Order: sequence, then C-alpha cells, then structure tokens
Amino acid sequence: MRTFLIGGLLAMAVGCGGPMELEEGSDLASQESALPDCLNTDNMITYYNNASHSIIVGQRGCYCGNWVSWGQTSSTYWENTSC
Repeated sequence: MRTFLIGGLLAMAVGCGGPMELEEGSDLASQESALPDCLNTDNMITYYNNASHSIIVGQRGCYCGNWVSWGQTSSTYWENTSC
C-alpha cells in the first residue's frame, strides 16, 4: 500500500509529458507607456491618517490636468472632483 501511494505521488509530481519549461516572460519594468490625458478630468483622492483629517498621508488621481500619485492610501479619504 505504501509503495502504491509513493508511486502515485511521484506520478502526480512529474505529470504527463515531463517537467515544464519556463517561458521567458516580458520585463514589465522596462516597458513605458504614456499616461492617458486627464486634462478634462478632475478626480483627486486625498488620504488622511485619521477621521479628523489632520495629516495627509497620500494622494492619487488627476488634479487640474496633472497626474498625482504619492504616499500611501488609507481607509480615511476625501475625494475632490473639481479643480
């Protein structure tokens, strides 16, 4: 019984057709693409450290035609939809 189980596990590990070869993936770090134009879109999210909004810890979005992304996100935020 033990031999049967070990043989079955080995067969599962090897699988059909032998070991798979890894395909060479694309290097995403070297790819650059332009950000979409946000000139007509204003949607900035400002993240704060607490509910009293006393300290800004990050921002994400488009503000007055410029992309902004810095700091960290949090569960306390305010969304500004006008420039």
